[in-house]
Amino acid sequence: MKTTKVDKRGRVVIPKDLREKAKLKEGTTLKITATEKGIVLEPLESIADKYFGAFKVTHWPEDLDEFVVKAMRGWWEQKVT
Repeated sequence: MKTTKVDKRGRVVIPKDLREKAKLKEGTTLKITATEKGIVLEPLESIADKYFGAFKVTHWPEDLDEFVVKAMRGWWEQKVT
C-alpha cells in the first residue's frame, strides 16, 4: 500500500514503482473516473501506438498534404452517396 497527498492545486504524485507497474510515462493521457469509493485512473493508448505496424507503406506520396486532401475528398464522396 502506498500513500500520497493532494496538493493545493489538486495534483497527486504517483509513486515511481506504481507508475512503472502501470507503464505510465511522462505525457501519458489518463482517463479519470469517479466512483463511490474513490477515483480510478486508466491510461489511454494512443492511436499511433495502437496501430503501429498494422499497415505497410510501400510508397510515400511526394506531396503528403495533396494525398490527404484527395483521400478525404474520396471519403466524403463515399459518405454522401
